[in-house]
Amino acid sequence: MNLLLLLAALCLGTTLATPKFDQTLTAEWHQWKSTHRRLYGTNEEEWRRAVWEKNMRMIRLHNGEYSEGKHGFTMQMNAFGDMTNEEFRQVVNGYQHQKHKKGKMFQEPLLFRAPKSVDWREKGCVTPVKNQGQCGSCWAFSATGCLEGQMFLKTGQLISLSEQNLVDCSRPQGNQGCNGGLMDYAYQYIKENGGLDSGDSYPYEAKDGSCKYKPEFAVANDTGFVDIPQEERALMKAVATVGPISAAMDASHPTMQFYKSGIYYEPNCSSKDLDHGVLVVGYGFEGTDSNKNKFWLVKNSWGPEWGMEGYIQIAKDRNNHCGLATAASYPSVK
Repeated sequence: MNLLLLLAALCLGTTLATPKFDQTLTAEWHQWKSTHRRLYGTNEEEWRRAVWEKNMRMIRLHNGEYSEGKHGFTMQMNAFGDMTNEEFRQVVNGYQHQKHKKGKMFQEPLLFRAPKSVDWREKGCVTPVKNQGQCGSCWAFSATGCLEGQMFLKTGQLISLSEQNLVDCSRPQGNQGCNGGLMDYAYQYIKENGGLDSGDSYPYEAKDGSCKYKPEFAVANDTGFVDIPQEERALMKAVATVGPISAAMDASHPTMQFYKSGIYYEPNCSSKDLDHGVLVVGYGFEGTDSNKNKFWLVKNSWGPEWGMEGYIQIAKDRNNHCGLATAASYPSVK
């Protein structure tokens, strides 16, 4: 038994004896395996099912509490179902929060009153939800998503950009491919490189590779990046006036792993310990009172089957929940 399986056993609080399974879940387990094309060896299947059942019980408990009004969002079993939370964090969260060279600082527009809701998808400047796979490249997806929006607003053309180009080529700027990186480092690479290839010409592989950038396929460029002050008011004005914004967040919790719908609020979410790059494409509120139930509309990179067709609503104006305003930025485009 390999180390990961042993760790999974320890995390589950089980012994190395054959786990006792909930037979009422057997049909769902086999359906889940078929849906997500999972094939295991005999020993691994036992442990993966034990992990899956533990996650399923947690999801059902949460949703039961949701029906009692104790939570504002629901959870659902998904492709991460056979992962412990520790494995999940190691695989998909690749934002490296660290001190780095600062860009220009966002200047809030004077006398500007931000609208009560914004959704840049309605303007046509957001590409379909993508899937980073088992590669810590969230930073690259956040960066391409933001630049895609800026290029659309400049040219009127929405072109999907190459995350693999960033994964393979931006190490000199400080990124580490599938082992993580920063959106600002990605923007710095694009500026120094003189362009970024399209996604069609440089397709995503979800693994590290050698740099294959070809300038003849470059469809986007930037002149650097702009950092946004670490407060939600500034982020709101940036989202309202600039377009989709790159941001980082704490996405380490099981509630995030299995989020389905509603306004996400996790009491243990940190505004400082950030581990995942995302794209803020808007904000809004639920119900009729715009001062209550406010949320940020966030595009994720875990595929359209996760969350609200790949999106999540995160609680807004609640002390910078999960840190969305802590490290937000966007590329400058002439």
